[in-house]
Amino acid sequence: MGKIEWAMWANEQALASGLILLTGGIVGVAGQFRGWQFAAYGVAAGVFVCLLEYPRGKRSKGTSVARTGQYCFTVCVKAFGPLTRNYYVRAFLHAAICVPGGFMLATVLGCVCLGIASLIYLAAAIRGEHWEPILPRTETQRKPVPPSIKNPPSNPPPRPPPEMRRKRVDDLEGAAYDNPIPVTANEY
Repeated sequence: MGKIEWAMWANEQALASGLILLTGGIVGVAGQFRGWQFAAYGVAAGVFVCLLEYPRGKRSKGTSVARTGQYCFTVCVKAFGPLTRNYYVRAFLHAAICVPGGFMLATVLGCVCLGIASLIYLAAAIRGEHWEPILPRTETQRKPVPPSIKNPPSNPPPRPPPEMRRKRVDDLEGAAYDNPIPVTANEY
């Protein structure tokens, strides 16, 4: 089995928790709950976490799929350099952001989810992972396709081995298969 890339899971968890924190903050501010200032903080923190976590990082295999419209966010996140590339910094940043959200019921779920994302980022950092941006590919020259691949096979599958294929002969005797086992009438 392959090595687990914890940063990929942490990114998805943090993005979801940012959306949950944002939603809880909107509910807290709209409802004017007691301590709604924490809900306003939850709105700001949710937007910040979503902007930070929207661009996916490149996997170590290189088989990453970028999110729709991720490039402009990638440029912004990449501009902060080691502050956003290092997962230790992200883990402690998310842990610090989630603390004020715990003081209000509307934002406590986002707070808990962001704390879990912080722990997953810490696990990714301990294992030596770091954030690499997914940049658009430049067109590379492809090798020309060999002519054997351009032409499809002439007979459909399943194909018999070449030595057993029917010979294209005008006379019927030449086109018949040669049976290596002699056929005799069963006499009982």
